[in-house]
Amino acid sequence: MYGGGDTESERTAFRKAEKIYKLYYQSNTKKKKQPRAVDLTQVLDFKSIVQLFNANGQVPPGVSLAAAPQFDRPVFCLEKHPGFYFIPQALSVAEQCHWIRESLTSFPQPPNRTNHNAVYGSIHDLFIAAKERKVLVENQNCLKGLLPDNNSLATDLAYRWELSEEPSVTSRESTIKSISASTLLRKLRWSTLGLQFDWSKRSYNVDLPHNKIPDLLSELAKKMAAPSMSLGEEFQPEAAIVNYFGAGDMLGGHLDDMEADWSKPIVSMSLGCKAIFLLGGKSREDEPIAMFLRSGDIVLMAGEVRECFHGIPRIFTDKENAEITSLEQHLSNEEDLCYLEYINRSRININIRQVF
Repeated sequence: MYGGGDTESERTAFRKAEKIYKLYYQSNTKKKKQPRAVDLTQVLDFKSIVQLFNANGQVPPGVSLAAAPQFDRPVFCLEKHPGFYFIPQALSVAEQCHWIRESLTSFPQPPNRTNHNAVYGSIHDLFIAAKERKVLVENQNCLKGLLPDNNSLATDLAYRWELSEEPSVTSRESTIKSISASTLLRKLRWSTLGLQFDWSKRSYNVDLPHNKIPDLLSELAKKMAAPSMSLGEEFQPEAAIVNYFGAGDMLGGHLDDMEADWSKPIVSMSLGCKAIFLLGGKSREDEPIAMFLRSGDIVLMAGEVRECFHGIPRIFTDKENAEITSLEQHLSNEEDLCYLEYINRSRININIRQVF
């Protein structure tokens, strides 16, 4: 998905850990591609830690409890990573399904930007168009200097949605550029909420049009951020990045260092298929800790841990390991099947930030 690096980075402890957990397929087999087996015994599992704590009040070495009286469940810390908080199953199944729907329908809507903006401009109603099997077609009227037809599903002046199942549409004069909405949905990798992040300059561009963080998401982020905040302070959500992962995608080791005050947390929500999260140190040479992230888990990263490299080397999209049975049951009615079809093989991460 994102990541890569030079030859030197290939030899770092962080990169070696990424390679251990990254999805590889078995070679020299005539059967359907099978994922190569991976040893998961060293992956920290907070689901098991919760079960242990509930049974006898104990936690494993290196893990401690945070003071979080506002929560009805334990919040865990890692003793070697000050500022890191793990809240297992912080979101109910109903809340998870709500944010999956919002992430696919509302969050990619303009003026929010996505990875598609650079090629296609602003795209409206992508998820609806994919559901209706529409195709994004280059607007020939616009190219000829004419006004486009009135179309409520038009994206911008350059492209528009049309009903078609064909991969391309050909005219007598030229081939019109087109791509199916379902392909664009599968290639959706990020969208930005609130203050817009400029990936080319790696900074926030306050001049770009934007809507504020939705109130419901803002209130949720404030509540979840509480364990990492000093007494009397309140988290102020100003921006969010929504990451979309498909089978085989990964997020390479990186730092989130564009915000002004690193004492304030990044509030990170996991939705959909289970993933492995790597949390390293201030150098890529520091060996990272691997841990599972499941749908409904929330991670906070504030203060010192903001200076630590972290990433996602693997998501599990097979039925045995994805662990989304509860989502499947909740999204079983007819109008939700399109969301279930997407999340069955995907993971969504919403990370909310205070910029200033």
